[in-house]
Amino acid sequence: MAKSDRISDMAEPMFRTPKGTHDVLPEDHQYMTYIKKAVRHRCRQAGYRRIDPPIFENRAIFERGIGQHTDIVSKELFLVSGKHTEGEDQEKSMQLALRPEFTAGICRSYVEHGMQQLPQPVELYAIGQCFRYDRPQKGRYRQFHQVDLEVIGLKDPSLDAQLIHVCMNIFKDLQIADRLTLQLNNIGSSDNRKAFVVALKDFFIGKERHLPEIDLRRLEGNPLRLLDSKEADTQILLKSAPTLDQFIDEESKVYHATLIEYLQELEIPFTSNVGLVRGLDYYGQTVFEFWDGSSGAQNAVGGGGRYDGLIELFGGAPTPGVGAAFGIERMIWHMKQAGVKAPNKDQVDVFVAQLGPDAKKMCLRLISALRESGVHTIGALGEASLKSQMRLADKFGARFTLLLGQMEVKEGKIILRDMAAGKQKTVAFDKAVPEVLELLGAKDLDTYSLTDQLGNVVDSGE
Repeated sequence: MAKSDRISDMAEPMFRTPKGTHDVLPEDHQYMTYIKKAVRHRCRQAGYRRIDPPIFENRAIFERGIGQHTDIVSKELFLVSGKHTEGEDQEKSMQLALRPEFTAGICRSYVEHGMQQLPQPVELYAIGQCFRYDRPQKGRYRQFHQVDLEVIGLKDPSLDAQLIHVCMNIFKDLQIADRLTLQLNNIGSSDNRKAFVVALKDFFIGKERHLPEIDLRRLEGNPLRLLDSKEADTQILLKSAPTLDQFIDEESKVYHATLIEYLQELEIPFTSNVGLVRGLDYYGQTVFEFWDGSSGAQNAVGGGGRYDGLIELFGGAPTPGVGAAFGIERMIWHMKQAGVKAPNKDQVDVFVAQLGPDAKKMCLRLISALRESGVHTIGALGEASLKSQMRLADKFGARFTLLLGQMEVKEGKIILRDMAAGKQKTVAFDKAVPEVLELLGAKDLDTYSLTDQLGNVVDSGE
């Protein structure tokens, strides 16, 4: 085949991933697995239990919880349509949406399953995919992975501090904590914010022509979002506008001051940011974000805050809560920027090459025995020559190759080759597994059990 023909075979693929989505390839799954292990470890230490709400929910849950005038609900919800059968009248009138975040669904679950009867606070965490019809950019996708932590049922500034501490420990485990700065603010009670919004709207009367279109919409629907506007003209006007801290009541100030004392006790550095409000309506009192230390909010990994009125919106009794969420893709980006290599257990330890039907049968038993012993093993592939199989073993990066030809089958032996050293020796077939185990060493074997000696489930690495 001519070179030009080979190039034409590599033409533009017929199908690509939809805009704003991406394939999570094996190399990135190494990072994802590492992140999930760090999250599970720190959450278990702090008494959190895992929950998985559905990927799609009643759209009204997000409108009620997140807010109808937020960008997420007004512009970024992915709506779901499905087929209905007779008797599904309730579902016919229900519009479904893919979850843009976890908190609303978890709070719905708290009410639906009577979790208020459990010892309070109820500490929950989730890891999974979320969906927002947002403008794709670096580290931001329309389908993305998120980690979420929620503490529901008790209000105490120590809980806010402990939640932030768990997040910081996760970032330390991932070796990106020094790349992030904790931004902290107190946005007071709902009444405080209502009074501030009235004052802010009054201030902008007659100044509307100076606001960009996006901020005109915010002024009408969600004025607090003006505070974190990226528009230069808006920021100039805000320098003369009333500030939220002027409307914070004394109780909220005391709560925030106590939180700061607890953060200092835990030696967690932070930056007070009076412009930080978060983009979701359910937040009140404490809000925080983890910003990129060099580029600010542009590459923030996430944040959270207190939402003491959200459970009530879903039909529950007044119940306080505080939570945090951060994007896995953003964390992976920071890890790569910091030169952090995720542990890789996907290496090939042994490649088993064979020649002939009898050799292949024997190799299947050998491959199975090696895998059961914790050795990453591939082989007995196709009908290629031993030389071709050796080249393939080299491409896979195998540490050792076992070669079994027709002569070795007759003699009950097998050739063991050290690929890096380029040396080989012949060993008895039934001694091949012990020989490989000794060469690799116990620390490099990949073994686990679903239950430990007491019958308790252990971490399998997923």
